[in-house]
Amino acid sequence: MSDNHSRIVITGLGQISPLGNNIADLSIALDNQQSGVRTLESIPYKHLKASYGGEARDFTGEISNYGVLEKTLTRAIKKATRLMCREIQMGVAAAQHAMQNAQLTPEIYNPDRIGIVFGCDYILSLPHEFREGVMQCLDEDGEFDFDQWAENGLPKVNPLWLLKYLPNMPSSHIAIYNDLRGPSNSITMRESSANQALAEAYCTIERGDADIMVSGATGTRIHPLRTVHVNMQEELVGNNFAAAAACRPYENTRDGMVIGEGAGSMIVERLSHAEARGATIYGEIVGFASSTCMNRDRTARFDQAFENVIKQSLANANLQPEDIGHIHGHGMSTINADRGEAVAINKIFGNQTPVVAAKSYMGNLGAGSGSVEMISSLLALDKGTLFKTLNYDTPDPLCDIQVTNSIDIPAGDSFINLNASPQGQASAVVIKSLQ
Repeated sequence: MSDNHSRIVITGLGQISPLGNNIADLSIALDNQQSGVRTLESIPYKHLKASYGGEARDFTGEISNYGVLEKTLTRAIKKATRLMCREIQMGVAAAQHAMQNAQLTPEIYNPDRIGIVFGCDYILSLPHEFREGVMQCLDEDGEFDFDQWAENGLPKVNPLWLLKYLPNMPSSHIAIYNDLRGPSNSITMRESSANQALAEAYCTIERGDADIMVSGATGTRIHPLRTVHVNMQEELVGNNFAAAAACRPYENTRDGMVIGEGAGSMIVERLSHAEARGATIYGEIVGFASSTCMNRDRTARFDQAFENVIKQSLANANLQPEDIGHIHGHGMSTINADRGEAVAINKIFGNQTPVVAAKSYMGNLGAGSGSVEMISSLLALDKGTLFKTLNYDTPDPLCDIQVTNSIDIPAGDSFINLNASPQGQASAVVIKSLQ
């Protein structure tokens, strides 16, 4: 950013993922190379391509999962749990952890100067929401008769049903519980959402509409219906590996994405405001970009999309490729996405800048991936060294990049976080240690 722009920093972190319910759990898992991918427990897998995934097993939705809350907030979240599906619950919990980590309380912030931008996937209802209504519409042969739905079926659906599944509800719930009266927005660009939400939070502060913003994203690929969609539409791993060895970003024997679920959240704050209250500063946001590229047949053009956002975010940050300490890759573990991303990285950085991929530990968390991955890199900046990318045994010769394969590689003092949707919507954010 130019000198005319505000300096905006990250002062709080929170996450819910297959690696635990808090930042300490995530840090320990990365340090000890502990995968969160295991045999699926929450959905049947007999007819799926793979029997495993990255479930957030420690997240039960109980109030204890939301961290240490004061009594009024505890009562509010408990009361509203029935209006939140699992994805929304994870997003709310991650945001509460981030606010606690940033030591943000109503006494600290002006409610009119704090807002929220949260990313989310499109959310599918659970089948049981319609069970009673469907049962009322069966004909003599036990077949569903749609002509009966309006009169006999719909009245049996809970009138508050839709509120549990709207993608703007993570932002709404978090704002209501914490009295955030500033700008509120929701980003629904699948895996690209987290970086875009953080960039929009930056812009909201930079243009003077807030001093603090809650940012983040939540998502899942583990769901009775969503998982069926994913199995039909996306490049998924099969049962060719043990669960923990299944997600293999940029590796020559990889054969597809591993499904997962989770959420991450960050507190974004004007530097002067953060320093005035003595906040811990994890990093400074210095650049970002977004770009969509498709081929004529509507398949993603990953190489061009990633090249665009890398170049644009570096220019936005006034940095050169050699200024970047490490790259947090999208690392989907699919043939096409990994190769397209690697081509773009190599074109701009060569094969010397270290590349890490937290998806190797947890699979694809959908919209939640980018936030948890960014938090993982922020932890690496603080420690000074990068975590090892799991399952990187034989490099793919068409992914000519330096994937981290040990625990002693320096993290540097900056990184770029990359993500993209299957449709070719890419996003990037550049973070630097505060100087």
